[in-house]
Amino acid sequence: MRQPGTYSGILTANMAGRMGPHSLPLARIKKIMKKSSDDVKMISGEAPIVFSKACELFIEELTRRSWMMTMQGKRRTLHKDDVASAVVATDLFDFLVNLVDESTAATTTTTNETGITEK
Repeated sequence: MRQPGTYSGILTANMAGRMGPHSLPLARIKKIMKKSSDDVKMISGEAPIVFSKACELFIEELTRRSWMMTMQGKRRTLHKDDVASAVVATDLFDFLVNLVDESTAATTTTTNETGITEK
């Protein structure tokens, strides 16, 4: 099995000391990128690395917000309902609303990009 590499200097230039192995498979990311449009012909070697890091940050943020829903429910296990609630409650994740079943997202409050909770 191929070992994960380290992030290129392009990514770490603004993130002092934040180097590490790729958590997501770069070949899979490149495949998704190519399937996104017929216009995408060539992809540099560094582009999937940037996407990999962006996906990691996205997953971390969605997990944090989902965990807050878990804690509000006084539970210690994150469920898909928590993820759905986090998606519905956060304006930043509006592009995911169609993916979650709105009946599972029982929250009525929303959080905008600045972190301010609105009713």
